[in-house]
Formats: sequence, C-alpha cells, structure tokens
Amino acid sequence: MLLSKVSSVLLFCSLWCLFHALSASAIKQPYVVYLGSHNHGPEASEADFHAATDSHYEFLASFLGSDEKARDSLINSYQRNINGFSALLDEEEAAEIAKNPKVVSVFVSQAKKLHTSHSWEFMMQEKNDIVKADSLWEKADFGKDVIIANLDTGVWPELKSFSEEGYGPVPARWKGLCEKGVSCNKKLIGGKHFSKGYMAAFGAGALNSSINNPRDYEGHGTHTLSTAGGDFVHGATVFGLVNLTLKGGSPKSRVASYKVCWVGGCYDSDMVEAFDHAIHDGVDVISMSVGGLPSDYLSDSIAIGSFHAVKKGIVVVCSAGNDGPFPGSVSNLAPWIITVGASTLDRNFESFVYLGDGRRLLGASVSEGTPKNKLLPLISGSMAKAANASSVDAEQCKQGSLDPMKAKGKIVACKIVDYVRLYKSVYAAEAGAVGMILYNDIIAGNATYVDPHVLPATHINYTDGLALLSYINNSSNPTGSISAPNQVFGVEPAPYVAGFSSIGPNTITPEILKPDITAPGEYILAGYTGAISPSRIDYDKRRVPYTIMSGTSMACPHVAGVVGLLRKLHPDWSPAAIRSAISTSARTRDNTMHPMLIGYTLEKSTPLGHGSGHIRPNRAMDPGLVYDLTESDYLDFLCAQGYNETSIKALNNDSYKCPKSASFLDFNYPSITIPKLSGTVTTTRKLKNVGSPGKYQVIIKAPYGIWVSVEPSALVFENVGEEKSFKVSFKAKWDGAAKDYAFGGLTWTDGSHYVRSPIVVRAA
Repeated sequence: MLLSKVSSVLLFCSLWCLFHALSASAIKQPYVVYLGSHNHGPEASEADFHAATDSHYEFLASFLGSDEKARDSLINSYQRNINGFSALLDEEEAAEIAKNPKVVSVFVSQAKKLHTSHSWEFMMQEKNDIVKADSLWEKADFGKDVIIANLDTGVWPELKSFSEEGYGPVPARWKGLCEKGVSCNKKLIGGKHFSKGYMAAFGAGALNSSINNPRDYEGHGTHTLSTAGGDFVHGATVFGLVNLTLKGGSPKSRVASYKVCWVGGCYDSDMVEAFDHAIHDGVDVISMSVGGLPSDYLSDSIAIGSFHAVKKGIVVVCSAGNDGPFPGSVSNLAPWIITVGASTLDRNFESFVYLGDGRRLLGASVSEGTPKNKLLPLISGSMAKAANASSVDAEQCKQGSLDPMKAKGKIVACKIVDYVRLYKSVYAAEAGAVGMILYNDIIAGNATYVDPHVLPATHINYTDGLALLSYINNSSNPTGSISAPNQVFGVEPAPYVAGFSSIGPNTITPEILKPDITAPGEYILAGYTGAISPSRIDYDKRRVPYTIMSGTSMACPHVAGVVGLLRKLHPDWSPAAIRSAISTSARTRDNTMHPMLIGYTLEKSTPLGHGSGHIRPNRAMDPGLVYDLTESDYLDFLCAQGYNETSIKALNNDSYKCPKSASFLDFNYPSITIPKLSGTVTTTRKLKNVGSPGKYQVIIKAPYGIWVSVEPSALVFENVGEEKSFKVSFKAKWDGAAKDYAFGGLTWTDGSHYVRSPIVVRAA
C-alpha cells in the first residue's frame, strides 16, 4: 500500500515536472538572431533594406512553418549594416535557429541598465572660462560639424544647449531624420526612438502614444547628450548655484539622439537596431552610457553594434558601470570600445552641519539650508521610530518608519545602507521633519553625494556620522542647523576614482585591461528634461533645465566629447588610434602630485580601477605615437577568443582565415596585461608615428617582483605613419612573485612626448 502511494506521488511529480518543463520551453520571449554583416555597398537604397527584411521573414518562416507565423514573430529587422533580426521564439525554436550555419549567435533580448560646467576646465587645465589658444578646443574648432550620437533615454529639444543659433547647413553626409515628438534643427539634427523590443517584453500597452517617441521623459539622455555635445550656455543656474558657462566637450558639433531606454531598461533588440540606424545615418561618434552583465562578445548587443560601427570608422564610447568597488564588476569589455570609469573634480558643493556644541561637520549638498543662524531640534531616525516599525528601518528613515509626533519640526539624521538617498528626504518630510542629515555606514565610508532633496539636507561621511550620533545620544537637548550649499573649487585631492565606478579585471578576456580611462563622473552639471522633477519623485513638483548627476554615465560623454574634438582635428585617425592617444596621454597623479586614490577607501588606485589614468584632452591631440588596430586585428582577436572561423567570416570578410597561432599576446592594445604569468612570457607591440620625426627611448617601471625587458630599447621614426615593433618579456624574480595583481608601466619618450602604457601582471 505504502509503495503504491509512493509510486503515485512519484508519477504525479514526474508528470508535473514534465508539464512545466514543456511549458517553460514553449514560452515565447524576444531573442536576437545575429547573422553578421550586410554587404549592400555604398549606394544602398530603401529597396535593399526591404529586401533584407524579406530575407529575414523567409529565413524565420523556414523554422516556424509559415510566412504568417514569421510575420507575427518578427520584432526588429536589422537592414542596414548589421544583419539579423529579433523575434518572439520559444527555447526550442531558438535552439534550432542557432544550429543553422548562417547564424553567428542567438541570445535572449534582455534589459541593460543606464549606468557640464567646471569639469571641462578641470580636464583642459583652464580657469574662469578662458580658452587657451593652444588648447584642443581651439585647435579642433570646438568640434564643428562632427556628428555625435547618443543612445540613451532620448532628448529634451527645447534646452538652450541644443539651440541652432549660429549654425550653418546640416552636413551633407547626414542621412538621419527627426521623428514625431521632437523638433530638430541645425544643432539637434536627429531624433529617433526604438521600442519594439521593449514592448515585446512588456506588451504592446506598456508604452502609450504620448511617451512612445524620441522625447526624454527621464532626464538621463539629455544630461549625457548635452555633456558630450551641448553648445555654450551662459549664465546657467541650478538650485540657486551659478555657473557662468555650461558646455559640452564638442560644443559646436551636431548631435543626434537615439532613444533605446525606457522604464524597466534598455533592451538588446532595440539597441542593435539603433546602432544599425546610427551607422547608416552617418555619425562620427557614438556615446552610450548603458551596460549589463558581461557576456561573450557575439552575444552582447553593445559589443555587436559597436563592432559594426568601428568597422565604419565610428568611435564608440561606453560607460564602465556603477558596481564598484567590487573586483570584476566592469562592463562593456569589447576591445573595440573605449570603456570609461568615473573620477572626480576639484569642485565640491559644501554644506555644513552646525551642532549645538559649536562643532562643524562638512557635508555635500545642492539642497537649500535650514533658516540661517537658527538651531533646530536634532534627532536620529531610530529615536523617531514609529510604533510598528523596526529600529533598523527607522535608523535608515525608510517609508513609514518615522513617527510624526517625534520627527515634526526636527532635523532627522538618517543612515545610508541601501544607497536610496532621495526617497529618505521624502519620508522624512512626510513625517514632518524640517531637515535631514544623511550619514554613511562603514562600507560607504568617505563617499558623499549631492542630491536635489525635497527639504533642507546634507550628506556627511562615516567618521563625521559617528560624531553626529555621539552628540545626539549624549546631549540632553541636541540641536543643529544645515547651511546652504556653496560651490568650492580647488578641492584636494582630485581626481580620485569614484567609489561607485566599476573596476577590473576583465571577466571575459583578462588579457585586455578595462576600464580604458577615467573621466569626470561625480557632481556633473548638465542639461535635464522638463518632464519630471530633478529628484524624479512624483512628490516633487520642481522643474529645472539643468541638474547635477553622478555616475560612469556622466564620465562616458566627457570622453565622447573629447573624441569629437580629436575626430575633427585628425579625421584620418582610426578609432583605435584615438583610443590610444587618449589612453597613453592620461595621468595617474592627482593635483597634489600623489598617485590617484579610490573614493571609498582613500587607498591608492590601480590600473584595474583607473585604466590608463585620468583623461588629459590637450595631451591627447599630440600623442607622438599611437598603438593602432585594424578590422583584421579585431578578427584575429576573436579567433584567439575561441570563436569559429565561420562565425568570424560572417562579420564581413568571407576570405578571412584565422591565424595558425592566434594569441592575445600580440594584440596591439595600448596597455599590457599578463593575467597568467608562467616562465618567460613575451608580447609584441607596434607603434605608429603620428607626430614629428624623432628617437624614442623606453622607460620601464617593472611591477614588484617581475623582471621586464624591452627589445629594442630605442625606436627611430623618420616619417609620419611609419610603424616600428618591439617586444616586452616578463619573468617572475622568485616563486610567489605577483601572486596577486602587480602593476607597473612602460613609457616611450622623445623628450617632449610621453607615450605611457600600464602593465598589469599576475602569476599563473
């Protein structure tokens, strides 16, 4: 009897598991089917694009059984440069399609996430908005007529940063257009939106017609686009703080917006289509402050799209991510992308906490202060705990955790653990608080942020937080006040690597150092949407044309703006040459002439966090030598990565053959990373002269415990474009050397140019 019951249970479980397995495999979801490159030629027409879509329908119908099913399934058809499509498929259908020899890859269309004022003076080493005659800005004519594309949340076209005043006709090479919802002009020359993949994931009703357009209802895209290419805006103010002039990196460029991000994320299928359009439209630079979990390059929408862009000579700049300081958190790892981490400026928005015992604690804020010269009652969140709330929630001022009877009329001190800062001010205000002081836990340490809170507020570090709590807990009548913010320049040390900035090592190809570079990404003042408040909270009814944001999202367009200037100044340079110029001219010391630090810990930063260092635009325009790369070099890289030759040929080179000994060691990257040193390892690099003739000598800074030699130790260049190779050999000096990552550098100099490459080594 018992065995019979057990058998029945097992049979039921087996049938239940089988049913759900079959159901799971039959669930349809959006997939991207990547087929490689189109070969339309330079005179491609709309007929060619329609033919490409017809071929996608035909291909899909061969697997789904009918044209009707194919048309119901297909979401996006990539017609221009990228060959492929996205479609609603179940797991089995996707697996069958992946077996076809024409297919490079098939992957689920997933959501990736969104990862200026004084920043430009800081990078250009200028003061008081005075542009030096020998600066990159002047030499490159402020990026005049370079076309910068931004793949993000759209654009707010009414912003003064996008005014067409003073602009001539749109460059003849431009093929793009402006869709309904935004009004383009001679500055903002393009505006498109891509939402089919998003709606395939969330349903056709996920976006109503009022927002399903290129306009920015979130603010992120307008901020990043104006940072990269916004025009001069004089006398801009934000929250009562005056900044004489706002501008983008290439202020006289033309800009185009490609909206790919919506509430819930930026979907792979839409991003591939946006890349396809941007390449065809004729852009020179693509800026993309978006990223997700690292995946193999031919199943990564950003890696795929950027590969096709770089093939056409378009430079692609992407953010590194905001998941620092955790090792291996960096995203956008493809070697043809310029990957940007965030560093700081020498500017702060100081707001002090004045305690009743006379002490003063330094905070950061752009919120208003409490009434001047008036001390108010001061209380911690845990002391204001509501009866039904936990002490932990009240300490962090979470929703509903504060008792209005206790918090009303007081300044509340709230602990930051979850990094949800803005909402804490809403919850404190709802409880009747008249001010808020945010203080860090030990993990957040020294990192402070300026946020547009809905009540007077400031943010102090962990150490000062301990002092604040000690005063509150040990005083019979604790009181305090919060000063209005003040913009302060010359802060030391600066730059340092922002604590949130994602760091290496590269989890897909450890031999490639990522991020490549850092740029200002903290407290960046730039354009904003008029659709929502600066806090993005419904409770907040304020509207501002400019606001302050932080993130590698803000760092990325700084580099894109510099790329626009370099593209204008050196139109013959390849994307790799531009990356090399930016990387090898970077600095790794701060304004105190000490090594750059890490924001959270104030420990010394390494190339895993800052790449080649902090960007120096004026040095990048004349690097002397560059490490260049061609499309064939990238194909060789993919061979070394382990992709089969058939897939690589589909990327637009049918005659291509993988080298017999494909290796990362000779990949001509402007940094050298040996992640598994065993015995003697030798790598080859090649330098191209892009400056005056000269003799370059090598300077070696060997990683601790590592023997390094360079042959030859001198290179003589007589002509522009001349290339010379050299070899670098590495060997551990003793067993156990470089057990963890060790760092050094290699510099080629002719006395006026310094071509620096970081060295990263770890023993096998």
